[in-house]
Amino acid sequence: MTLTTLCYLIKDGKYLMLHRTKKEQDINAGKYIGVGGHVEEGESPVDCIKREIKEETGLTVNTLKTRGYITFVMGDETEHAVLFTSDDFDGQLTENCDEGVLTWVDIDKVMDLNLWEGDKVFLKILQEQEQKGYAFFSLKLVYDKDDNLIDSIIE
Repeated sequence: MTLTTLCYLIKDGKYLMLHRTKKEQDINAGKYIGVGGHVEEGESPVDCIKREIKEETGLTVNTLKTRGYITFVMGDETEHAVLFTSDDFDGQLTENCDEGVLTWVDIDKVMDLNLWEGDKVFLKILQEQEQKGYAFFSLKLVYDKDDNLIDSIIE
């Protein structure tokens, strides 16, 4: 079991998206995702996401909203992710992310990107919550051995 974090930074009606283009043997190769990564020994999910955002974007997060808990089931591997958003950050966006290309994308155009099918599920939940107010959710996404989404369960 792996614990990871994921965050969508928000500015001017846009999400900061990471187009994964630089790492070899990257399960996310070619996909657009939020920023984040693996929780290291001794870190909380908040510690982790703040570190990952700084490392990947150069930005410093001031406040975070914990939005959801996602369980990814991929064959016999399970990953748990804590999902955050933030519109409160400082600093200069780096032009040299070693995982891919960072780009601000209009929130209403994000679904047109090359995303994981499961990401579309939780991004839709995030958008719906923006209209209704924030609520924490738990989601289980099940993929087959060919990385096709076969089930999504809001728990």
